[in-house]
Amino acid sequence: MAAVLTPLAPSTAAGPRAVSRPPWGGWRSRWPLLPLVATVLLPALPHGASGGGGPADVASGVAVLVCVGRLLYLRRRPLSATAALVLGLPVVGFALATVTAADPAAALPGLVRYLQVFVLVPIAVCLLLRDAHGFRIVAGSLVVLAVVQGVTGVHQYVTGTGASYMGEDIRAVGTFGPSDIMGMATVVAYGLLAAAACALRTPRNAPAWLRPCAAVLAVALIVPLTLSFSRGVWIATAAAVLVVLALTGRRQALTSLAVLGAAGVVVVGGFGIGSEMIADRAASVTRVTSTPDRSVSDRYAMWSAAGAMWRERPAAGVGLKGFPAHRDGHASIGLSSGSDTAGAGQEFRRQALLSPHNMYLLVLSEQGLIGLTALLGSWAAILAGAVRRLCVARSRGHVAVDCGLAAVALMTWQSVNFLYADIGGPTTVLSGVVLGLAAWWALSGPDRVSAA
Repeated sequence: MAAVLTPLAPSTAAGPRAVSRPPWGGWRSRWPLLPLVATVLLPALPHGASGGGGPADVASGVAVLVCVGRLLYLRRRPLSATAALVLGLPVVGFALATVTAADPAAALPGLVRYLQVFVLVPIAVCLLLRDAHGFRIVAGSLVVLAVVQGVTGVHQYVTGTGASYMGEDIRAVGTFGPSDIMGMATVVAYGLLAAAACALRTPRNAPAWLRPCAAVLAVALIVPLTLSFSRGVWIATAAAVLVVLALTGRRQALTSLAVLGAAGVVVVGGFGIGSEMIADRAASVTRVTSTPDRSVSDRYAMWSAAGAMWRERPAAGVGLKGFPAHRDGHASIGLSSGSDTAGAGQEFRRQALLSPHNMYLLVLSEQGLIGLTALLGSWAAILAGAVRRLCVARSRGHVAVDCGLAAVALMTWQSVNFLYADIGGPTTVLSGVVLGLAAWWALSGPDRVSAA
């Protein structure tokens, strides 16, 4: 009995880690997470669309500097050998594509951007997250951003103040505007998946209200996601949800699918929210050979151009930032000069098509087989490690299974969405945060992951 009562007595010899503290408190020791939280929340702030870093990029730079400062001050080994290899592997392709580019100086901005998003930010996330509670703080920030953008997007649809779609200003784009048509859909998908993971496996010591609140938010975010009319995001979100449900067990998967199906019937069928346009948009996914719309035709033309660039330089590609310069020399005459954007407070403008809207083909064309192999190898190792650790955590009754579900869902979403999108816009830095969250779960030591 004395051994049971011992932890309740004050002790000065045990050190700060032996003191029981509320798992949802302790912000004084969590201040290094503030740059990461700012990186997640700041992409919604408007900034110039002419290029250059936005507020979120500045915050991500601060996060990297804080990480470096802590490493120098604490004198700890930054990463395990496995984590360093997995996260550092893409540098090989980035560096080679820069050195072998026709104009290495022009490729340098691309090198900096790729290092930021796919190497430095993920490493900073891995090192600044001390335990599962830190993971939940960053994931919760994704939910907050999704809710704000989702409410804004639904308001745009209801009031007809969104981006132009089929002649009407109804497309939900949040604060990102028509020039970044995928921005709101991306952050809403991130938040939906993070909320769904929390609802499926709520932490044991969480407040009683957290699980129902997370479930309601996950279902509610389906509305703005639908009103974004972003086919690629729909597909990626559906794939991520199905993967996560399959990893939670048959009974819970069937229950969750029934709830999601009922929510879809109520939202689209019962209230009639964009049902005709949604049905037409969904049907257009399969019309790739018979009567594809203009956006599909342009996308396939750019995919063909990316393939032609790779065949011309299969090993190292045409160099970072080289796709726009080589596009016209490899694209078919059917490719239009750009896409039309308007609405959401922006006048009509023609937006140039400067990327293939497929991350894998963009990497293949600009970095060749070497770069694509390095990048895919890194991402595959992270995803496989995240799934493996999630299965182990479930079998052992781990208290941080919610983090594993979120990591697998976000990494799956990113992997599938990159089939229809690439980096660009203010939400690009969030890709680095998502990779970092997944890498932390997959590659961090068991002592850091097991802490609730």
